Amino acid sequence: MLKILERRARRIAAGSGAAAVVVLGSPLLAAAAPAQVTAPVQPYATVTSLSGLNERQYPSTDSSVVNILEYQDQVGLRCKVRAQTIAGNDVWYLLRDTQAWISAGYVVRTGTVPYCKDIQVNRLTHTPQATDAMG
Repeated sequence: MLKILERRARRIAAGSGAAAVVVLGSPLLAAAAPAQVTAPVQPYATVTSLSGLNERQYPSTDSSVVNILEYQDQVGLRCKVRAQTIAGNDVWYLLRDTQAWISAGYVVRTGTVPYCKDIQVNRLTHTPQATDAMG
């Protein structure tokens, strides 16, 4: 919950050009001058769903929700897979900074996202153990 409130405060500060102050209960948690908002390193996704987007443990709506992204949140993408079709799209993205998945049906992607199978093969073939095993 705190993470969501902090994001909202940053957005308010960035949008209004004024300082943002977040107060929860009695203590003052943050007071900041407007920060420059920068997009994450590519590839990244921007949430287009007005109601937000669930981050899931696996690429399926049957999987547990681990976090909720808000409208226009931007998150880094590590790789993609084809799985359950959501809103006419069967692509799911693995997030870069956490082990969570989002449906491509509710985001706009910026940059090129490799398939996860290509990343896994690359990681395995460049380890010292793999080099020794291949001779």
